[in-house]
Amino acid sequence: MNSSTPSHRAALPPPSAPPLERRLGLLQATALNMANMLGAGPFITLSAVLSALGGPQSMLGWFIAVLITLPDGMIWAELGAALPGSGGTFRYLREGFGAQTWGRLMAFLFLAQLLVSGPLEIASGYIGFLRYADYLWQGVQARGWSSEPLIRDDLPTRSGAAVILVLGISVVALLYRRIGSVGKLMVALWMGVVLTMLIVLIEGALHFNPKIAFALPPNAFHLSYGFFLGLGVAARTGIYDLLGYYDICYLGDEVKNPDLTIPRSILWSLGLVTLMYVGFELSVIGVLPWQSFVPESAHPESMYVVSAFMEHLHGPAVARWFTVLILWTCFGGSFALLLGYSRIPYAAAQEGVFFRVFGRLHPRGGFPHLALLLLGGLSIAGSFLRFGVVLDTLIALRIVVQFLGQIGAVILLRKHQPNRVRPYRIWLYPIPLVVAGVGWLFALGTTPSEVLWFSLGALIVGVITFLVWSWQTAQWPFKGRNSTHA
Repeated sequence: MNSSTPSHRAALPPPSAPPLERRLGLLQATALNMANMLGAGPFITLSAVLSALGGPQSMLGWFIAVLITLPDGMIWAELGAALPGSGGTFRYLREGFGAQTWGRLMAFLFLAQLLVSGPLEIASGYIGFLRYADYLWQGVQARGWSSEPLIRDDLPTRSGAAVILVLGISVVALLYRRIGSVGKLMVALWMGVVLTMLIVLIEGALHFNPKIAFALPPNAFHLSYGFFLGLGVAARTGIYDLLGYYDICYLGDEVKNPDLTIPRSILWSLGLVTLMYVGFELSVIGVLPWQSFVPESAHPESMYVVSAFMEHLHGPAVARWFTVLILWTCFGGSFALLLGYSRIPYAAAQEGVFFRVFGRLHPRGGFPHLALLLLGGLSIAGSFLRFGVVLDTLIALRIVVQFLGQIGAVILLRKHQPNRVRPYRIWLYPIPLVVAGVGWLFALGTTPSEVLWFSLGALIVGVITFLVWSWQTAQWPFKGRNSTHA
């Protein structure tokens, strides 16, 4: 059979894609990571973390999240410095497991899960935006709208749906430009994010009351099956809060001096945001009694707990102005996420592992505009799912394919490519890999069974799709099929 059949040509990369511009320095890279990490996370998950175990003892789960993400950040740093390029994990899994064999499957599965988990993570920022918009505009969310387990019980009203639609389109519109101007805009958004966090930290320090912060309920640390399940909920929520320390890895082709910039931006953002989060959570629960917003189901103000925190200190007028800053932060987080994720379908198309059309760049702006539009649209749709479902699903999918897969990629790359230049090497290797691996398995093992079954089903569908596509295009593991039957 002639190798130039239509099915084979569909698997080839675009014939002549212009190179991306290297315009992002250390400041922009760190700003991108931090805006991604901060975003809506702390503002919409504090009540969820404390509700997991019913009190401040839930912060133990958040510290477990830190113990997982810190060594995982070292894994990203080594891979990002050794294999700088668009796509991040897509590139790492492909190179680590073999570009022409198992790496093709792993990269394909990562891309498949990204089309689900990526938009869900971006959508969580839109959900957070709407929750705090409800503080300013009562009735944007209608509680109890749906009994469907996947659909949000705080589904937006028509006005709220319009807000999400405008918000999602605005994020795409601001990203629809050259990377140089996007980098400057990213720094401006990051400054607003940091300002918001600093205000909370300062107010918390000035009004902190340890008797309020550490008012533990009876039997707070009673070890039981339920305690460990709750600890898992708190840990997964903390992981969600910290996700994004690696966002710059997806834009490796657009980074100046990537061998230094990528690892430094990852470790700097992880360290700074971890300190911010600890201070943030202590600031809020040291001023606003946790019993006033835990459990979430009994306290409507848990949807906008930080606005309630500012109202408690300075009244509703100041709280309303501060809520505008929170909305800025939620917007900035979604902006950073969509920027990074839009480069992954582009990288996959360039390597011939996704539809060729997504490997095209905008003729004037030089950015992957079709991938941006695809993920932007999916993110808007994901905003209508329950936040708990969004959080657990995106983390479970990431753990199975991405985080555990990258541990394997580091090991295989060190084994098969020992002479590869590694500007950054994991400290105390292989201990961080073991710590991260055990932590990811704990988070996965305490995930609700229905989410695990969905993740497994998605993985199976991904494998079947990969096999069918490989069969049609006569690629591994069916390479040579056409010539055999010619």
